[in-house]
Amino acid sequence: MSTHKAIVTVAVRAPLEIIEVPTVQPVTREVRVRVEWTASTPLDLHQNDGGLIVKYPQILGSGVAGTVVEVGPMVRNLALGDQKVFGFCFEEAKCKAQQEFVTVLETSLGKLPSGFSLQEAVTLPNNVVTIFHGMTTGLSIPLAWPCSQAPPPPHANIPVLIWGGTSSCGQYELQILSHWGYKNLLTTASPANHAYLRSLGAAHTFDYRDPDVSKQIIEAAEKQVPAIPFVFDCIGSKSGSLAQIAKIAQKGTRVAVLLPVVLKDATEEDAPEYAMDVEPHAPWAEGVDTRGVRTHFYKENEFFREYLQPTIVPTLLADGVIKPNKQKIVEGETLLERGQNALDMLRRKEVSAERLVWRVSSN
Repeated sequence: MSTHKAIVTVAVRAPLEIIEVPTVQPVTREVRVRVEWTASTPLDLHQNDGGLIVKYPQILGSGVAGTVVEVGPMVRNLALGDQKVFGFCFEEAKCKAQQEFVTVLETSLGKLPSGFSLQEAVTLPNNVVTIFHGMTTGLSIPLAWPCSQAPPPPHANIPVLIWGGTSSCGQYELQILSHWGYKNLLTTASPANHAYLRSLGAAHTFDYRDPDVSKQIIEAAEKQVPAIPFVFDCIGSKSGSLAQIAKIAQKGTRVAVLLPVVLKDATEEDAPEYAMDVEPHAPWAEGVDTRGVRTHFYKENEFFREYLQPTIVPTLLADGVIKPNKQKIVEGETLLERGQNALDMLRRKEVSAERLVWRVSSN
């Protein structure tokens, strides 16, 4: 069996390593893709520095963009040649992004629309999938497809708070909910990014570092109970987001939090600490409904499993409903150096309102 190079985490907080792994031939509806670009995510840091849900040595990454090089006998919609694709792939080692080839189901991939680069497209799949899954399961907000045939949303004018608007998820959530007809979107960010977030659909923007931010958010809402019925926490930090959201959430508020809850951030000196349960980590008022969101369960929705990545995500990109995150290209002489540099930049928080993207293979 032929092999190829993959980046792996080998121990908590250890430097990344390169290993040779089998190049898996596709079967049934699988395709093999040469991975040309990937985008680093906080999960990469959680797994390397915190050992979160890791079995060593574990290949990192879940966002891929590249070229189809081999197809299984039952593949319906993808072909060989210059077929460029992008997707969120994670189920097992052969699917992980930080390696030269992945072998995945075609339903985990979308065709690259004309006018976009792989570098741009790789910023989408993880977090657009997260928003669809998080909205429908975490907040029970329907996102019927196609949007043009969906009835007006029942909560079109009710405040929806997005904590962490400049995160990748926050940017896509603003664009998606705005397209689906939600008009009263509130979000937090540094003031320098407020104008940009309003261009994506935010009706109100707030400085998350202002000590009175929770009071300001409640005052901006209509006079109703609860003042903010829906909250989506893109940050998931005990001190950085949950503490403030708990001051806003009232009886009847539904709060969805991207997991894990970060109890302590990773630093150059200290290991991080995480929790997978939202409820114990903030002083919630009675009657607040808190829910943790784990994107890796999105395929439990049969419709999303079949259509979200192959159809919905590329259509929204092609139609201009969502635009790629801004990118910060991570440089390095080798695959390992690029992967390690990206991880170190995540740890040092050297990125804001953009995604860390980097080349995996070029031939």
